[in-house]
Parts: sequence; structure tokens; C-alpha cells
Amino acid sequence: MLRLALALGLLASPAFATGLEIRVEGEANGTVTVDLFEDVVPKHVERITTLARQGAYDGVVFHRVIEGFMAQTGDVEFGHIGGDLRMAGRGGSDLPDLAAEFSDLPFERGTVGMARSQSPDSANSQFFIMFAPAPHLNGQYTVVGEVTDGMAVIDAIKRGQGRNGAVIGQPDIMQKVTVTE
Repeated sequence: MLRLALALGLLASPAFATGLEIRVEGEANGTVTVDLFEDVVPKHVERITTLARQGAYDGVVFHRVIEGFMAQTGDVEFGHIGGDLRMAGRGGSDLPDLAAEFSDLPFERGTVGMARSQSPDSANSQFFIMFAPAPHLNGQYTVVGEVTDGMAVIDAIKRGQGRNGAVIGQPDIMQKVTVTE
């Protein structure tokens, strides 16, 4: 949907020069390709690519997965497989939080957004990938990119339980996250 809106000239065109390849393992297995919108949200893209180049995302779990909504990952402090995952989702990186970079890009299926607390300027390392459109997030969370290949892998990620979508037992992981240019 996002690419269609861009093609029709309904939205400003983000650049697609930088991206990620995310190797997912668990109930879901495969590679997810993400285009990052560095011309729209340069600070957020810089953060994600910095952490990916450092290997900080390697071995991090999908800790919050809500059917029909989104899959969240990226807690580089508490979300590594093999650690105590009860804290997963509460941490970030050792870098400072980011100021919001809101745009007119909508939250559609495959959109990648930055997770944050109630403060709009609290995004750090965590991000989420949408299973379905969520217009209530538009203008409230920073859109950082979109999945261009591998949505079937995202669709297969183990779902969490309860209203918060906490994953119980063995969660899926980002085995390896690589920056592409």
C-alpha cells in the first residue's frame, strides 16, 4: 500500500538506499528485507543502522507479538536469547533516546515503526513490524521503513498471549541483522 501511495504521488517519496536484512529463526524461519527511509527519519535510521552494524540486534527476540497488529523486537539491553527475558521490552541501548521524527507516512501492513514509551521523544532501539494497517498510530509513532520482502516470515512469528502480546516460552529471534546499501 505504501509503495502504491508513493507511486500515485499521494505521499512524499522516501529514499530506498539503506536497508536491513533480518534473518529470523524460531517458529518463523527466513530472511526479511526492510527499506529504511533515511531522508524522512535520518536520526532513527542512523540509530538502527549503528546498532545493526555493532551486532547489537543479533540474537534479540520478538518479545511482544499481537495477532492482527504487530511484532515488536529490538530490546538490545534485555532481549537477547539466553538472558532473562522477563525484562524484555523494558530496555534500549546505551545511546540516548531519540526525538520523534513524525511524518505523513501511514502505518500499513509491512510498515516498520519505532517503539517508544508514552513520551514521543523516547524511542531508542526497539521497533515493530505491522501485520495490518493501524491508522491510530499515524502521526503518533515514527515510521522508519517498510518490509519489501519476507512478510510471510513476519506472518509466521510466534504470537504472544494476553492483551500485551507477551511471548511465552521460546520466542522467535533476529538471528542476524545486516545493513544493506
